[in-house]
Amino acid sequence: MQRSFRMIVFRRGSLAKGRDGHRHHPSTGAEERSSLGAFLSEKLGWPFHEGDRFHPEENVAKMARGEALTDQDRFPWLLQLHEAIKSERRSDSNALVACSALKRLYRLILLHGSKALPSSSEPGREHHALHPSLPDVYFLFLQADYHVLQQRIEARKGHYMKADLLGSQFDALEPPLEGQEKNVVLLDGSKSISDVAMEVEKHLSSHTGGGHEEKL
Repeated sequence: MQRSFRMIVFRRGSLAKGRDGHRHHPSTGAEERSSLGAFLSEKLGWPFHEGDRFHPEENVAKMARGEALTDQDRFPWLLQLHEAIKSERRSDSNALVACSALKRLYRLILLHGSKALPSSSEPGREHHALHPSLPDVYFLFLQADYHVLQQRIEARKGHYMKADLLGSQFDALEPPLEGQEKNVVLLDGSKSISDVAMEVEKHLSSHTGGGHEEKL
């Protein structure tokens, strides 16, 4: 079974080193998106935000017990990540965020914040009123086999997420809508980190983005 997870890249200019040569070093997480994010951060000198570190304690405790998170559990976490993205974009800097943005709604929240949250009075508003892409934000769609990812999760140490939760994440995954969710980069997660990073660099070097511009 071939599915995908994501990492987010946003750029404000060239692939030069980040402001003041600032670097973020790899975290302890061994999942593919975190490893790739740390590698790209070190290579490009861009700030790297590990999404797992933004989870509130309640979410961490729940996952440590082997319980899957609900949308309501994830909304505060996604809003925190949105604020990190917005802050980096306002500072006109390049940056990376590692995050399993499984659903289209989650990706809208990452891009637009609370404006994308579901409304009981306007059901479906988040899928129609907001643009699903921004010109300087790229979603890296890492494709990898379920069993490969399961082995990687089981092999990592010191992380609260149990391998049993992988199935619930795959069930929740909503691939990008073709022709609507732009600035999505498809990547082969079975390749080496260095090979995938090279593909990302090539894409960023040759694209300037085609999504909808949003004022910050």
